Amino acid sequence: MKKIFFLSTFALLLLVATGCSNQTNQTSDQSTTKSQSTKTASTIQNKSSNDYPTSSAENVADKVQVFLFHATQRCTTCTAIGRLAGETVNERFQDELKSGRIEFREVNIDLPENQELTRKFGATGSTLRLNAIKGGEDNITEDTRVWRLTSDPVAFKDYLGGVLNNMLGK
Repeated sequence: MKKIFFLSTFALLLLVATGCSNQTNQTSDQSTTKSQSTKTASTIQNKSSNDYPTSSAENVADKVQVFLFHATQRCTTCTAIGRLAGETVNERFQDELKSGRIEFREVNIDLPENQELTRKFGATGSTLRLNAIKGGEDNITEDTRVWRLTSDPVAFKDYLGGVLNNMLGK
């Protein structure tokens, strides 16, 4: 009985510890394919609010995609980022959602139907990717600051809302 309890506890701890890690094993073929995929995936950068230029005509995106990539197994923080990002977009960008100028999606990287999108965005685990499409060209960035803001929903929404406003020229 103690052995079963110990093994169950160990398995649970292992699942929690790996909940938001990279759930996909990349073979050398997948690595080659990934490196040969779109130019944007290889130029993804980490950004913070100070990295986004103030709105000007040349910096305004025609469309913004807000995608939370995640594995099937998700941790609490990953789930919170998806919820808060979705709430931010739905609460603050109704007109842009209706017009199609902004798009929000949660994308499970483990599902075969999402593999092309996952490669395009260079996602290998839980990550929030923003794509400011300008003149038909993707400008994909990874926003890592949101991970530190999940315990403060107001700060999270203010931060992400500000980033999206800058991208949209608001």
